Amino acid sequence: MSKESCLPHSAQRAPLVSNTAVTGQIVSTVFFTFLCYLAIGIPLAILPSYVHLDLGYSSVVAGLAISAQYLATLLSRPRAGRTADTVGPKQTVLYGLLACGVSGALLFVSAMWQHMPGLSLLALLASRLALGCGESFVGTGAITWGIGQVGATHTARVISWNGVATYGALAVGAPIGVALERAYGFSAIGVVVIGLALAGFGLAQLKRATAIVHGEKLAFRAVLGRVLPHGLGLALGSVGFGAIATFVTLFYASRHWPDAALTLTVFGTCFAGVRLLGANSIKRFGGFRVGIVSFCVELLGLSLLWLAPDPSVALLGAALSGAGFSLVFPALGVEAVGLVPPHSRGAALGAYSVFLDLSLGVTGPVAGLVVSQFGYAQVFLFAALSAALGACLTLGLHRRARRAPHLTVAGAE
Repeated sequence: MSKESCLPHSAQRAPLVSNTAVTGQIVSTVFFTFLCYLAIGIPLAILPSYVHLDLGYSSVVAGLAISAQYLATLLSRPRAGRTADTVGPKQTVLYGLLACGVSGALLFVSAMWQHMPGLSLLALLASRLALGCGESFVGTGAITWGIGQVGATHTARVISWNGVATYGALAVGAPIGVALERAYGFSAIGVVVIGLALAGFGLAQLKRATAIVHGEKLAFRAVLGRVLPHGLGLALGSVGFGAIATFVTLFYASRHWPDAALTLTVFGTCFAGVRLLGANSIKRFGGFRVGIVSFCVELLGLSLLWLAPDPSVALLGAALSGAGFSLVFPALGVEAVGLVPPHSRGAALGAYSVFLDLSLGVTGPVAGLVVSQFGYAQVFLFAALSAALGACLTLGLHRRARRAPHLTVAGAE
């Protein structure tokens, strides 16, 4: 493995290159995120039925098998950020891809041990934990790597393209996984995940490393304290996504409406479209302004879902929710990263991303409690109120930043 180059910050500023060249460098870097999330998406639709039907465990155990990955991602985020800052983003991505490969190998072992359900489940849980670590290392490393290549002024574009790679891979991975399992069995899923990890590892070895920015690293607690308000905004904005992903199909079923899956497709399409087309707006208008508008659009969409009298209105609500949520992560993320020195950028991204993991992990059970007490429609009211709080919080952060512009670290731009 090639070591990261060690250059002073003044030597790592990206040269002036064309917009197309910048996009090319970004895409070639977040491609590793795409491979990682393809390895996540391919088994995602298969695992619940494998645990429940093939191994014979309850649906609760099947849910825990899925959640194990998210727990590992949450717990390894700080380590991933620190690794990106100390040994470099390229090495961090390589570590993450290795973890994805280990996950695939354990998945294959789980399939081979299907006649021993207990051991098969243990191997599967270990696979999910390895995949969660791989997710945090590849995701954080790829963003930091991309910023190092094209410069901090393009942070929003890097984060936006990374999101497109993430959700694109998840959308593509699910049908691929179903087709593989039907044609070749569950063991084929593990083989393909290993192949994706090895392909990514080989390609990453060929790609140029970026400089490690020297300087005293901030303690993770200090970094977390700086990005905490922005992370809370991200968490509030993510409630809508969690509510739609978890409950929109049941909401449609409770109303006897058809085509619930189309709602998820529209949400994802609008999310990806706005990410692709709107990333430059953050650089032009600033993260807080874009964030406020994004929260308001998401609030409108979730309110339409809550009050929807028919599927067409619900579909419009899902479209606006996806469009609104799309830029929340990069908009607040740019402002959060600007609060730390360049040599702690990876830690800031890791700390900031923790709030997305927490929000998605908490939304399910909390929204389930709302459903049990008030019904499915009220889940979207709960999410809309969260988006409204996010808008108010972002407005407050914007006003504070205007009063005290010196809070942004000079070297972060």
